[in-house]
Amino acid sequence: MTDQDSHTRQGRIIALVIAGTGLAWIAATAAGEWLGWSHRTRAFFDLAALAGFGTAIWMIYGLWRARQKDKD
Repeated sequence: MTDQDSHTRQGRIIALVIAGTGLAWIAATAAGEWLGWSHRTRAFFDLAALAGFGTAIWMIYGLWRARQKDKD
């Protein structure tokens, strides 16, 4: 597998993390509204989504660094 293939695969994984986090956040928000969860429980899912998006940003940074390293 070449570096380009590896970077492409990593980019797809990052896209799945972002999409999955977004969909899970929307589902948790809708479920919380429908089931009448407390604000504390809803805040927990908001923080979990924030952690998921933060992880995606960290992964993007790592991918960017790897691509910069391979340019040389």
